[in-house]
Amino acid sequence: MAVSFTDRIRVPRDVLISRLQEESVLLNLDNERYYGLDDVGTRMLSVLTSSDSVQSAWLQLVDEYDVDREVLREDLVTLVERLLEQGLVEVSPA
Repeated sequence: MAVSFTDRIRVPRDVLISRLQEESVLLNLDNERYYGLDDVGTRMLSVLTSSDSVQSAWLQLVDEYDVDREVLREDLVTLVERLLEQGLVEVSPA
């Protein structure tokens, strides 16, 4: 599924998130799959799920991290695509 920067990301009800210091472990209760996120992935997911769109999350993260804008854009899309594949997030039109 192609991720649009106008989409909104949310965590489904059947996914649990456990934070371990700066990292997170996500568990999909339906398929019992675990997925670990490092500190940057945890921050990305937090900003994604609290923003109105992927675009607004990206803009906030650009301000927070000293990284090339396009590299961050690709990393953000890759993260969302991987989480979608595992059923750990849902995408809805903004």
